[in-house]
Amino acid sequence: MDILPSSEEGILKALETLRTGGVVAHATETCYGFACDLQNPAAVDRLFAIKQRSADQPVSALFATVEQARAFLEWNEEASQLASEHLPGPLTVILKLRHDAPHILSVTPVTNNQSLITIGTRISSHPTAQELVTRFGSPLSTTSANIHGHPNTFSKEDIEKQFADAGHKPDLILDDGPLLENDASTVIDVSEGVLHVLRKGNIDL
Repeated sequence: MDILPSSEEGILKALETLRTGGVVAHATETCYGFACDLQNPAAVDRLFAIKQRSADQPVSALFATVEQARAFLEWNEEASQLASEHLPGPLTVILKLRHDAPHILSVTPVTNNQSLITIGTRISSHPTAQELVTRFGSPLSTTSANIHGHPNTFSKEDIEKQFADAGHKPDLILDDGPLLENDASTVIDVSEGVLHVLRKGNIDL
């Protein structure tokens, strides 16, 4: 498990790690999160092994912009309203996947991704997360950098401690220093055109 500051050198190493199927821990506006290439099923398998997460619990997708997200998702009026008010920021919007999306996104280790109907969508306001997904050029995973069921992590020390004895560890930590211990993102399902709040974060709705 390498650790580098989120400098240009660190970003370049992170991009190389992602392109070769690795998993990178990096800061977000809520906590540290795990990124991997959602177009690489082997990378997603590795992510789930690291998190010790059940294969039937999808991770969300990190997009660089609303325009990029629209190419993969059935965007609707409710999503546009939420995006105009809260994105980029600590909001996860659940929308249906487009059948004509440019690539299949492997948000679970299940190989038949055509069975997936909806996906959680994030556009991060943290500069490191934003730079990673922008320079990578396609959607990344976004999920908390922890073992499933364990506390969220807010520093490289938290990650090191939690994964000290784990059989699978992230390949790289991009260190942005300690983060404020913010709430997790607000999760809203608008896939049917009606707003359903599934998890309340610190966004004022």
